[in-house]
Amino acid sequence: MARPIPLPILLWSGLGLFACALFGRKVVAQWPGLQSGQVVDLDSVILFYGLLPRAAVALLAGAALGLSGLLLQRILRNPLAEPSTLGISAGAQLALALATLYAPSIVARSSAAVAFAGGIAAVALILALTWRRGLEPVSVVLAGMMVALTANAAGAALILANGDYLFSLFIWGGGSLVQQGWDPAIAIGWRLALGLGAAALLMRPLAILGLDDVAARGLGLSLNASRLLLIALAVWLATTVVSEVGIIGFVGLAAPVLATLSGARSLKQKLVAAPLIGAVLLWLTDGLVQLAAGAGGERVPTGAATALLGGPLLLWLLPHLRLFEWPSLERPAHTARRAARPWLRIAMLGMAGIGALAIALLLGQGPHGWSLASGDVLADLVAWRLPRVVVAAASGSMLAAAGVVIQRVTANPLASPEVLGIGAGAGAGLAAVLLFAGSAGLGWQLAGSTAGALVALVVILVIAARGNLGPERLLFAGIAMNALCSAVLAAVIALGNAQSYRLLGWLTGSTIQVTGLEASVVVIGLVLITVPLLLAGRWLAILPLGAGRALAIGLSVRLARNTLILIAAFASALAAQFVGPLSFVGLIAPHLARMIGLDRSRQQLAGAVILGALLMMLSDWLSRMIFFPYQLPVGLFASLLGGVYLTLLLGRGVQRRG
Repeated sequence: MARPIPLPILLWSGLGLFACALFGRKVVAQWPGLQSGQVVDLDSVILFYGLLPRAAVALLAGAALGLSGLLLQRILRNPLAEPSTLGISAGAQLALALATLYAPSIVARSSAAVAFAGGIAAVALILALTWRRGLEPVSVVLAGMMVALTANAAGAALILANGDYLFSLFIWGGGSLVQQGWDPAIAIGWRLALGLGAAALLMRPLAILGLDDVAARGLGLSLNASRLLLIALAVWLATTVVSEVGIIGFVGLAAPVLATLSGARSLKQKLVAAPLIGAVLLWLTDGLVQLAAGAGGERVPTGAATALLGGPLLLWLLPHLRLFEWPSLERPAHTARRAARPWLRIAMLGMAGIGALAIALLLGQGPHGWSLASGDVLADLVAWRLPRVVVAAASGSMLAAAGVVIQRVTANPLASPEVLGIGAGAGAGLAAVLLFAGSAGLGWQLAGSTAGALVALVVILVIAARGNLGPERLLFAGIAMNALCSAVLAAVIALGNAQSYRLLGWLTGSTIQVTGLEASVVVIGLVLITVPLLLAGRWLAILPLGAGRALAIGLSVRLARNTLILIAAFASALAAQFVGPLSFVGLIAPHLARMIGLDRSRQQLAGAVILGALLMMLSDWLSRMIFFPYQLPVGLFASLLGGVYLTLLLGRGVQRRG
């Protein structure tokens, strides 16, 4: 009696046949021209130099990303590692943008080498940040998110500075599989063949790297050398795809996980299944993108479409993933001594804030060097300096307030509006408003941003509550939300209209064109946010103790959480409207307040609000002065400062589970 065909094989075969049917539909559309008998006709050219290469690229790129993701997950023992979540793809794209501007001859000679250099630089930075912590998954993915967000914002800043010259590169970098020949398919194909051969030869090191470090060394494996060699192989495969077709998100994440869920247990089975599943996933997604294209052509790149599908997939997988045992984030490694006179320290911070405001308004570079503005010059400068300084300071304060709220509500020291995807959610809401009403005013933009931020935060917390997610998995959920909302932004930006440039400016956090009216709106918003939070200090003090203790004390947990979540979402959206989604002030300021001894709820909130304003005023001033007369977007510059702090935070030791 013949053995029945396993269900997973039937499932993937069916999906492959469906993708084949979508491809056949496109071929049939060209068939009348193919039967015309002409030696050269347009339909033949489209088929042999467009449709067939596109299908080949989809299959080969999907397989390459599936193999790359499997290697990274195996090496790092991290089920959420893949080229997108580790910032490899974003680093490769940034390197291509820089080389296109400043060394175009190198790109013309070998774009793959440029992309590989950018990907290796990104992963080297991530390894440097997390090596002391033993490459634990939370630290690796957080560092990857930081690198990816910063690289994307830097790329957006380059586009804004160079206009249409680089905008087509951004659209292409969204992962369009449109082809005009066979060269990309050939380039990806032979590299994939070499990658599969190398993985087969390195089967033993790959198998041993799945064990813990002590066991791997006990078996005689040169752990660091093997790990670095295999990481380089995975980066080479991933950056090859980026150099040929742009960023394709989440195929590298989904293929290995789905291979395991489909019954692949041994490493050999996964090495076969993951590339095949990756090929089917990308070919199917590309077929759906072509099916959804209207008369105006494809408006969403395939790479953005894969991220739109991959974000929800990651959110669904989180409660079911088995993570390797690593140090926990549930208990802080270091607690600062409580300040004896906390309000005096807060007053001193306030004086420092006033001093920073004076420096930002008075001190600066001009055509004749450094000077203190006075008289008529000061009056002229204040007219444009004051609104941007006020917006930067108020936005930093609101992000800091939101960070305090989120960290206390979730009892997670690494939670913040940036990390949990709330800022990116605000961007998705803004994109939706601009897409349907391009001339929408500030009020409608703020409404869209707030709705997007609130939806993102509520989804994260609902998933965390239903899946009983600990601090680590909650952060992974935020990373998934970041990716999902970023895909929405990429899809809207790819339209290439005026709204696209507005969103690019938002992504970098530029405050160059803010007005006095906008500064007034932000200040009013800050007052409406901080006053209720100071009055809700008891809620902020009790909620970190847990729902059980809060109920025993007599606190209405649902009312308190919902109110605080709504305030945090509004604060994040209003701040992100002006300084973008990635300043990391919401992460840094609450930690700094705690480090100087302000650990009680109201004290921490007040200190964090002032520190957030200080950080953003410093960022705004430095962004104007460092490369004078050129200016960097304040959000991008703040993210660089935040990245330094996150580096130090990830490098600190943590306690292990007892």
